[in-house]
Amino acid sequence: MHSSQVTPEPPSNDGAERAPLVFDVIIAGCGPTGAMLAAELRLHDVRVLVLEKETEPASFVRIVGLHVRSLELMAMRGLLDRVLPHGRRRPAGGFFAAIPKPAPEGLDSAYAYLLGIPQPVIEHLLEEHAIGLGAQVRRGCAVAGLEQDDEGVTVELADGQRLRSRYLVGCDGARSTVRKLLGVGFPGEPARTETLMGEMEVGVPQEEVAAKVAEVGQTHRPFWLRPFGGVYSVVVPAAGVGDRAEPPTLDDFKQQLRTVAGTDFGVHSPRWLSRFGDATRLAERYRVGRVLLAGDAAHIHPPIGGQGLNLGVQDAFNLGWKLAAQIRGWAPEALLDTYQAERHPVAADVLDNTRAQMELLSAEPGPQAVRRLLTELMDFDEVNRHLIEKITAIGIRYDFGEGPDLLGRRMRDVDVEQGHLYALLHRGRGLVLDRTGGLTAGGWSDRVDHLADPTAALDVPCVLLRPDGHVAWIGDDQQDLDDHLSRWFGKPAG
Repeated sequence: MHSSQVTPEPPSNDGAERAPLVFDVIIAGCGPTGAMLAAELRLHDVRVLVLEKETEPASFVRIVGLHVRSLELMAMRGLLDRVLPHGRRRPAGGFFAAIPKPAPEGLDSAYAYLLGIPQPVIEHLLEEHAIGLGAQVRRGCAVAGLEQDDEGVTVELADGQRLRSRYLVGCDGARSTVRKLLGVGFPGEPARTETLMGEMEVGVPQEEVAAKVAEVGQTHRPFWLRPFGGVYSVVVPAAGVGDRAEPPTLDDFKQQLRTVAGTDFGVHSPRWLSRFGDATRLAERYRVGRVLLAGDAAHIHPPIGGQGLNLGVQDAFNLGWKLAAQIRGWAPEALLDTYQAERHPVAADVLDNTRAQMELLSAEPGPQAVRRLLTELMDFDEVNRHLIEKITAIGIRYDFGEGPDLLGRRMRDVDVEQGHLYALLHRGRGLVLDRTGGLTAGGWSDRVDHLADPTAALDVPCVLLRPDGHVAWIGDDQQDLDDHLSRWFGKPAG
């Protein structure tokens, strides 16, 4: 067991039933969701320990995609400039069921593209970000048990060590130990089909690959070989549903390529090989007392559309400031419960759209007829735009009650006097963006910033933004603003 940061070990249990309360939050899992959550909590000086069961970071070079909303969140925390040099941009189109339609013009974002980036790189950058803010990360530490009471959670590690914190968050993946220990149901459908996915080199000319892929793609989906960064991304249907804990071999790929395409394209020198199924499951609850779930521990779905990593990172952004508010003592009653109220329906919608996309990949006549019809419908800008906004998560609107359409939606990175709005959100605080110049954050100024800017690119007088960039209030009345500051940020100081 080693730590990514040199810090004192917490005192041992010394035989007592309850270990000392050393941490505010323990996070199980240091993938993108866990690392991002740790960083969000550290912005509010929450004492965070991240436990990762793997002793070393993943070495395989799988390319993942950061969608528009995740890029916006990176910009909100000043991370985007660190991330961009490691990725490759591509247009924000052709995501839904791999139907090749261009991105709609004028997507409502300054970051309207997909960023392809190696998964180990984004995981390293987010972990580095969390550690830079003061989070502890310990590898080789697997959670084996937990007990909670009115004051906190006792976490038992596989080596018998017991740690104590006020809250525990399971970000420990699809086979989440934390979820299983909680006894939270994970209903849904098991995998019915399986697909092999990997990155490798090919031994035939690119023109030959493209011609064969176009031919086979008419009848077999998902199936593709796409050049990327000197190698090919290869996706081919598997022979059946196997044990996902056992990665496929290069011979498995060759055999399936020959079965489906009549050639194995001379594939060789794999960077990484994996298999995925179409299992689709959603946790019944995201919170049980002082224990919460986020990322793949809360939801799993096929990777079609590339939404998984993005959904988890966005969970972390929603949860981080709320959990920090609870720990810092200013959270309004039931603020923490809004995490499930807001994110559970979002995950349910992602599960539904991936179910639909998987159906459209079927070679059966019925699904193919629906695919042809949807391909026609996507020529209408409104349809294409709706599906892209769904996949990229910029179409989300949380239910904050009656009000203008902007209420509950994320605010785009508009121009302000000092430059760009998102630069004002790096500290993870709320923000009153005030074009009238007559409003104030008042007794909430320790939690909420105020910018009086008549030049701000808004078509409303004033907005109250939560730390996750969603619009919590629109108006021009101070008393109404104070009421909403109380709703989201608790009682005023003093």
